[in-house]
Amino acid sequence: MADKQRVLLVEDDPNLGQILKEYLELKGFQTTLARDGQEGLEKFKVGQFVLCILDVMMPKKDGFELAGELKNMDSDIPVIFLTAKTMKEDAIKGLTLGADDYITKPFSMEELLLRIKAILKRTNQQPPALAEEVQLGNYTFHPDKRELALNGSSRTLTTKENELLKMFVSRKNQVLSRKTALQHIWGDDSYFNARSMDVYVAKLRKYLNQDDSLQILTVHGEGFKLVKF
Repeated sequence: MADKQRVLLVEDDPNLGQILKEYLELKGFQTTLARDGQEGLEKFKVGQFVLCILDVMMPKKDGFELAGELKNMDSDIPVIFLTAKTMKEDAIKGLTLGADDYITKPFSMEELLLRIKAILKRTNQQPPALAEEVQLGNYTFHPDKRELALNGSSRTLTTKENELLKMFVSRKNQVLSRKTALQHIWGDDSYFNARSMDVYVAKLRKYLNQDDSLQILTVHGEGFKLVKF
C-alpha cells in the first residue's frame, strides 16, 4: 500500500481543528494538526507535506504571515486558506502569497475534500515536453529547470509560473484561453482560480519586461496571447 499523503492543518479553533483532522484521516490523509502559526511553522520544518491548510486568524502568527514563511522554504507547497472574513479583502492578499485555494467559513467537509483533490491532481500532473532550451526573444527559457535567463543572470520560476509560461510558449502568437490554462494548471476554472491566474500573468509580464519585443496581451473575453514583435 502506498504511503499516505501528509497534510499540515493549522487551526486555532480546537473543535474545528480536531473535526477536520479526523475527517481528513478518515479520507486517507496523514494529518498533522497545529494550534497556532508558530507551532505550524515548527511542524512544517520537520515534516514532508503535500499540502497545507491554514486558518487566517491565529495567535502568534496569522495565516498570511505563516504562508509567506512556508513559501520562502518551499515555493511550490500548495496552500488553502480558511477564513471567516469577507472573501474579497483576503483573497487578493492570499493570491499575492501564492495561495492555491480559499474557503470561507462555514464550509462543508466535502467541499474541502474536493478542493484538496483538485489541487493534488494538478500538482501531480506531468507537463507536456518542451525542448530543454527555448529562445524567447532575448530570454532563454529552460522548462525542465524552471529557469528564465537573460544576459547571464537567471530566475527560478515557481511551478505555476513555469507551467503557465510553457503554455504561452507552446502557443506563441496564438490565444491561450483562460479555460484551457485554468483546467490544466489549477484544475478548474472557478472565480478564485481565475483571479489567481491574473496574478501569475502579471508576474510573467514583469519577468519579461526587459525585452520590449515580447508582450503578453489580454484578449478580452478569450484569454491571453504571448506575442513576439
